[in-house]
Amino acid sequence: MTSEMTHSLLYLDAVNVAFDGFRAINNLSLTIERGEMRAIIGPNGAGKTTMMDIITGKTRPDSGQVYFEGAIDLSRQDEVEIARLGIGRKFQKPTVFESHTVNDNLELALTGTRGVFATLFHRPGAGSDTRINDILDTIRLTARRDELAADLSHGQKQWLEIGMLLAQDPKLLLVDEPVAGMTDAETRETARLLREIASERSVIVVEHDMGFVRELDVKVTVLAEGSVLAEGSLDHVSADENVIESYLGR
Repeated sequence: MTSEMTHSLLYLDAVNVAFDGFRAINNLSLTIERGEMRAIIGPNGAGKTTMMDIITGKTRPDSGQVYFEGAIDLSRQDEVEIARLGIGRKFQKPTVFESHTVNDNLELALTGTRGVFATLFHRPGAGSDTRINDILDTIRLTARRDELAADLSHGQKQWLEIGMLLAQDPKLLLVDEPVAGMTDAETRETARLLREIASERSVIVVEHDMGFVRELDVKVTVLAEGSVLAEGSLDHVSADENVIESYLGR
């Protein structure tokens, strides 16, 4: 076991996945440190979604190592077990309970929920109230807590779903194109929101919006054809000739 594997939160080394002969992930190696936010960019078909599927247990790698917290082999865990370990994933399209209030959505997501109906009729204690209040502050929805999720804007629904993941207290949060369909103001606020979240947990953001990636101001990993093409600041990878040819110049 290497020192890098032991001390990192997420460690992928020489990971490969093929679907019907197509190499979706090709010798992918990636390390995410504790408390780090990383932006992942790349052209369509670069392997970004498959990479997240591997981390969350939806897809098993054909070969390579995928370790969490230095000792947990994620390739041997299923999706439910991985979620319980503290890895949360937000998909591009928000999936919230639109017929319930913002507050109820967060109640439903709290760790240890007894089930949908039990939660809806359960009277929360001071501990869960405090937790929900903190999350509402983080996701900028305190003033909307008693409103139906259906009445939120698209961007606010994205924030609510992020809040539902935070309710499960993940150690690593995977966020897929969080600002797609957002207004410019919501996009800027989402960058601030994610930076706040990253002060307490690790975050991987997959995104196409380069303006948003610049707002995040974090290390960027460029994927192409299932492997890492370049890493560094956005300015650094944007100046890389291989990146320009493969992605930015298209």
